[in-house]
Amino acid sequence: MIFTIDEINRDPVLLPNTTLGYRIVDSCDVSSEALKGALQILNGDEETLSPDICRGFSSVPLIIGDAGSSRSAAVSRIVGLFGIPLISYFASCACLSDKHEFPTFFRTVPSDAVQIKALLRLVKYFKWNWVGVVAVDSDYGQFGIQSFAEEIWNSNVCIAYTEFIPSGRARNRMSQIADTIRKSSAKVIILFCGESDVLVLIKELRLRNITDVQLIASEAWVTSSLIWTEESREILTGTIGFGIRRAEIPGLRDFLLKLHPSRAPENPFVEEFWEEVFGCKLKKRDQMSGQNAWLFSDKPCTGLENLNTSKNIYTDVSQLRVSYNVHKAVYAVAHAIHNLQTCENGKGPFINNTCGQKSNIVPWQLLHYLKEVKFMNKFGEEISFDINGDPIASYDLINWQKRTDGSVEFVKVGYYDAALPESIKLVLDESTIFWHGHQKKVPVSVCSGSCPTGTRKAARRGQPICCFDCLPCADGEISNKTDSIECVRCSIDHWSNDERIQCLPRETEYLSFQDEIGIILTAISVFGACITGAVAAVFLYFINTPIVRANNSELSFLLLISLILCFLCSIAFIGQPSPWSCMMRHIVFAVSFVLCISCILIKTLVVLMAFKATLPASNVMKWFGPKQQISIVFLCTLIQFIICLIWLVSSPPLPAKNTKYQSAKIILECNVGSTVAFWCVFGYIGLLACMCFILAFLARTLPDKFNEAKFITFSMLIFFAVWVTFIPAYVSTPGKYTVAVEIFAILASSFGLLSCIFAPKCYIILLKPEENTKKHLMDKQIAIESVQTDT
Repeated sequence: MIFTIDEINRDPVLLPNTTLGYRIVDSCDVSSEALKGALQILNGDEETLSPDICRGFSSVPLIIGDAGSSRSAAVSRIVGLFGIPLISYFASCACLSDKHEFPTFFRTVPSDAVQIKALLRLVKYFKWNWVGVVAVDSDYGQFGIQSFAEEIWNSNVCIAYTEFIPSGRARNRMSQIADTIRKSSAKVIILFCGESDVLVLIKELRLRNITDVQLIASEAWVTSSLIWTEESREILTGTIGFGIRRAEIPGLRDFLLKLHPSRAPENPFVEEFWEEVFGCKLKKRDQMSGQNAWLFSDKPCTGLENLNTSKNIYTDVSQLRVSYNVHKAVYAVAHAIHNLQTCENGKGPFINNTCGQKSNIVPWQLLHYLKEVKFMNKFGEEISFDINGDPIASYDLINWQKRTDGSVEFVKVGYYDAALPESIKLVLDESTIFWHGHQKKVPVSVCSGSCPTGTRKAARRGQPICCFDCLPCADGEISNKTDSIECVRCSIDHWSNDERIQCLPRETEYLSFQDEIGIILTAISVFGACITGAVAAVFLYFINTPIVRANNSELSFLLLISLILCFLCSIAFIGQPSPWSCMMRHIVFAVSFVLCISCILIKTLVVLMAFKATLPASNVMKWFGPKQQISIVFLCTLIQFIICLIWLVSSPPLPAKNTKYQSAKIILECNVGSTVAFWCVFGYIGLLACMCFILAFLARTLPDKFNEAKFITFSMLIFFAVWVTFIPAYVSTPGKYTVAVEIFAILASSFGLLSCIFAPKCYIILLKPEENTKKHLMDKQIAIESVQTDT
């Protein structure tokens, strides 16, 4: 500060007719001492003031300091009452930006609010989501942790633990902090402390042999080389953190080298400094003797020691960061006073456009000019304050690296500039960074490792969001990036691969004509239709024989035609479902079977009525002539046709993609559409079959040779057995085999009807022609032919 004031006083442009003075008081890092010193500065030297004079205002219009946030807050609360500006060069607590509580506070160091954003950006950049935080138990540490916790609220970063270093730094408390660090899985620690607090913590960690942690430094100690010792460098190597901007101030080193005890014989701080640097002792002789010669004890100081040849922190001007902030603070004051001095009446900011007092500066007037100050310094940096008294925030990213001689080197590896766009605020060069243990590999500090592709995060109950388990995606879901929060479901036409990282087209499945089972069922269907056609040909060839005539040839041929349709309709179930095939297969099946069952029902009814109408004068059979029989058959079939027509109009069967049974496959099938119509169709078939079975059962005791009722009873038993067995088989059979089971039921019931009703007749016609005579038929108890002739 003295150097900067001297520099300004020699400047012919800045404050050319004004000389700046100063008074320096040491706060000794204690808030009470800081308050005491501030009041001494404001009140001036009491012994030089006349008791009859009341100055009415402070002896100084402005204070620069203090370095600590707590001490600055204490002083600012007092001086703010009198409108006296306070400019701190190192108090970074975000709490000091509150203009309601600290209306006259300014600073040249960025607020911790910006530093917190920079630290969070750094943590997220290196994917550290599990960090420990240690802070000094003061305004600086408490507000730092609070701001960091608030900033990470909506991010994927979690705090593993929070520890406070008490002001007394009790041994047992430091031991507890060290135990917490050792037990935690977090390997990255953010330290919101001063250099003295860090030194105590490092000693404790070294004592516990805890050396596998990566330290993140706050700006309060990121360039504090005093804590770099032979014992601490193993832990401190690789430390990274944001430091306030550095500058090389020309002439400062030469100014510092002029310091000598002989030039300040009354300054105890100079003596203490000299003894500290050169490791010697110096004492004064008795002042009363009038001698100022030096007396020596132990290793005496000669007074010839040269700071220029001594390598120490005092003469090292390579890391002028806090000093540069002091330089900016003094120049900001000088420019504010300069603006006040050069103000012209009529253009001023106060009442009647006045400029304020120039010869006797009033603090509250200087406060206004300080708020408005804005200039470019000789280092190319713009100096100004925002509405909160904060400067334009920028940081250097500093990495602690060990030189070959064992000393520390603060290497700039990047920077953070809050004035830049969000995407480029943080810039760093990873290739120049050396991490803890002098490693080039970025350390890992996570509660749970990254979830690979094909898995998703699942939060652990009662733990932070950074602690999770990686669960595989379910079937049909994928995650093609790491750390997915949820899996994405594949579309209906796709399915996940085994790794759950890609959706692949599903394999479509249906009963095709190329499948072996499809070929077999088609062949059986055609074979059944051909056999039925052969039976019809036999009946047509022997149409005039008694046995054909006795069995109502018109119904027999109609039944054979319906059986051919039943055999052939099963082919409609094979092949890829389409809207037309789905409608045709169900409608043809329903109509064909109703036609078939109706024919059998009428045949059974005719046989029953024929034998029941043998009483004299009975004319019941006149209602069951050939035309009436055909009409009843078509009426029964028409009812089914109407039901099917309603089905088609309301909600017809349509193709559907079924993934219920085989997730990786799409089963192409026909959806029945209206379930009510579907069950009406099958219920109607079942109703006719039940009626047919009951009538056939009643007629089972009629003469054997022509007792069709007995064979019809067997055919209905087979029909029911097939379809009752079909239901559980249909439900439990997956995929294309469901359709195969349905076709099998159609073919089995069709073959059952064909064999039970027509096999006995064909046997007699082809193999027992001697029994196919009228004489043979008349030998039986009841002559069917005469009954049919009468009807």
